[in-house]
Amino acid sequence: MTTSALKLSGVRKSFGKTEIIRGVDLDIPQGERHAVIGPNGAGKSTLFNLISGRFPVSAGRIELAGRDITGRKPFEINRMGLSRSFQITNIFPRMSVFENIRCATLYPLGYKYSFWHRLDALKDAADRADDIVQRIGLKARNDTMAGLLTYAEQRALEIGITVAGGADVILLDEPTAGMSRSESDAAVELIRRMTEGKTLVMVEHDMSVVFGLADRISVVVYGEVIASDAPARIRENRAVQEAYLGTTLTEDAHG
Repeated sequence: MTTSALKLSGVRKSFGKTEIIRGVDLDIPQGERHAVIGPNGAGKSTLFNLISGRFPVSAGRIELAGRDITGRKPFEINRMGLSRSFQITNIFPRMSVFENIRCATLYPLGYKYSFWHRLDALKDAADRADDIVQRIGLKARNDTMAGLLTYAEQRALEIGITVAGGADVILLDEPTAGMSRSESDAAVELIRRMTEGKTLVMVEHDMSVVFGLADRISVVVYGEVIASDAPARIRENRAVQEAYLGTTLTEDAHG
């Protein structure tokens, strides 16, 4: 029996009288790379905000590895094993690459709100940060202030921060947005490498990225999942093609 890493049951979200998410059911098994796609305004980012606790659900239930996380605060959900990135790069610009990553390693290593530990003396945190900096390809920029990195490097750093806490479920919100094709290709390889053995859920508009990474794809239109299937079947799904205003996913994936 496959264990669910993330399960949504009848999830709804309304802002006032406007219903944005309309009864989403989603079951993502452990270790799956799952993409959520859909037209602009479909509710994809709202769905991410519900899963990560940034928005409270209006109805329904969300489970993380079988544990109910509905209504929990974002930091609680993070500590239960879920980490996310944002559409807008979210880093500490005046801290170095190394310091950004080291910050993310502290809590899972047991360093909570401590005023008597010198950061420079925490060898386990330094070793873990060094390993992640190497894996995200920023070793040469280790001591560079994060705000001075290129856009693609900042996105790589954010992915490193996202995985540094050791979460089993990783949510990436448009991880290749604003990148050139070569940068996007490099980001895909980085994401594949950094999320190996973990469950990945991503929102992404670039179909070449989606079809290059996802084991399964869910399509959200007007707050509802209209299809959830393997990439090959999603390509052929007429309802999905109509949701993209007549542009076939095959064309999108190659252009």
